Amino acid sequence: MSRSWREEPTAGIILKAGNSTEYKTGSWRTYRPVWDSEACINCLTCFIFCPDAAIMVKDGKMVGIDYEHCKGCGICANECPPKASAIKMVLETEARKAEEA
Repeated sequence: MSRSWREEPTAGIILKAGNSTEYKTGSWRTYRPVWDSEACINCLTCFIFCPDAAIMVKDGKMVGIDYEHCKGCGICANECPPKASAIKMVLETEARKAEEA
């Protein structure tokens, strides 16, 4: 027995604007972007392309990555200019091991 789309339950309703900060989605990651501040040229291309607004900027410079909201898509690392290559994608399990060491 098949149902029409009208009979399917509604899901993913956004009840109020700006509620995405309430949902910490960083635990979804398989890969983590790791930022090298020494190599960064502060072009902010990563900030422009990040779909999760996880690139943190202060006074026109990148200051880090919001790992609570970063889902690890890798767009920031892909868009980072080759002359900088300041963002590398690392397996989340390896990044956690390095933090614990």
